[in-house]
Amino acid sequence: MIATLRGTVLETDGVRVIVEAGGVGYEVLVTAHSASHLAPGADAFLHVVESAALYGGTTTLYGFRSREEKDLFGALREVPGMGGKKALEALDKASRSLPEFRRAVAANDAAALSKVFGFSRKTAEKLVAGLKDVLGVPAGMAAVSVSLPGLPESGPSARAMEALAALGYKPAEAREALDGVRRDLAGREAAVEELVRQALRRL
Repeated sequence: MIATLRGTVLETDGVRVIVEAGGVGYEVLVTAHSASHLAPGADAFLHVVESAALYGGTTTLYGFRSREEKDLFGALREVPGMGGKKALEALDKASRSLPEFRRAVAANDAAALSKVFGFSRKTAEKLVAGLKDVLGVPAGMAAVSVSLPGLPESGPSARAMEALAALGYKPAEAREALDGVRRDLAGREAAVEELVRQALRRL
């Protein structure tokens, strides 16, 4: 199985590139965003996903300029109704800002996926439903430890703080957003997911 590919770009047509490595030319499907950075004659290093036809036939190679893009492509392919090519098209739109795409999914914000990234409303809702369990709680969140004045050291607020920190927000701005959410709740208890979702809308 091919995991990575390093070589020289021979040609590109905006949706695929041919990379020569070891005297062999490999045709690789890429996003339009990636293709714009892979000019003929340039050196290329791609993370690769192989996809074999279900009932025989050729093998398709999908290429990505970063491991993050490759992992997101894998997650997108698991969304119901998303084949390889549709997942690549979705990744191309998400590539405008991968952090903002992840935050929109974490906040269950289908409207942002439509407005900012150009997904149809139906597709945006499908992405939120299919990716929220994968992208909603960032990897490594449990390893983040945050202790700030005014917030309890355990419970939903503390866990929401950890989630926001894992998403890359500074402690001060995350605390300010959560303080605003708690004021809006007026003493009503809320689950971690709701706290994070409401806080992200303030950030």
